[in-house]
Amino acid sequence: MSRAPVRVLRLGLRPYAEALQVQERCVGAARAARGCGPDPVSGLPGESVVLSEPSGPVYAWGLRGAPEAEAAARLRARGAGLAAARRGGRITFHGPGQLLAFPVLDLRRRRLPLRGYVAALEGLVLRLCRRLGLAAARALPPPFTGVWMGDSKICAIGVHCGNHITSHGLALNCCTDLTWFDHIVPCGLEGKGVTSLSRELGRHVTVDHVLEPFLDAFQEVFDCTLVFSEDPGD
Repeated sequence: MSRAPVRVLRLGLRPYAEALQVQERCVGAARAARGCGPDPVSGLPGESVVLSEPSGPVYAWGLRGAPEAEAAARLRARGAGLAAARRGGRITFHGPGQLLAFPVLDLRRRRLPLRGYVAALEGLVLRLCRRLGLAAARALPPPFTGVWMGDSKICAIGVHCGNHITSHGLALNCCTDLTWFDHIVPCGLEGKGVTSLSRELGRHVTVDHVLEPFLDAFQEVFDCTLVFSEDPGD
């Protein structure tokens, strides 16, 4: 049986809001392609994954945990943008040195429950961490999500699923300036820390360094063939 194709859009260094816009176009394409396979005109797959690195600091929150007006003003005063996102999870930080991955997948076609999908994302990042030499990386049992090194989160996960089509996804700290997290309670978890690949490996690890092994792990976990497309306007 042939592997399902998944389109890869590598946006590079882009504003967070722009990555969200590309993601929403991909969600629309996935809905339109449901049951039809690849687009008959472009030949592009209905499923996709949007990869980006935020070009500026942004604090984003999901369906819960919007900052109060005074706290929001303090964050803006530090030069960060603020964004509400249609996903699970509380406030977190996105910025340079962080890999954002937004898979747009059809869970009904894949016969994958939502919790199983979150576990698959965790498994994907665990594979990547182990390939990079972080054997101690782990996922915690519910209600915790993400990938951890001890009590510090290295990868946050927050997803949305509408009509069985996923959006949003994960944020992996590669060489992120972790001091931005000092001004919030990341993901609403008191007493927990954050870390990065660079901190844990003791060397500078950029987003570009991890893209290839990340996509290798993605292909394995989601049993797919990757189709690369650089133009988000396709």
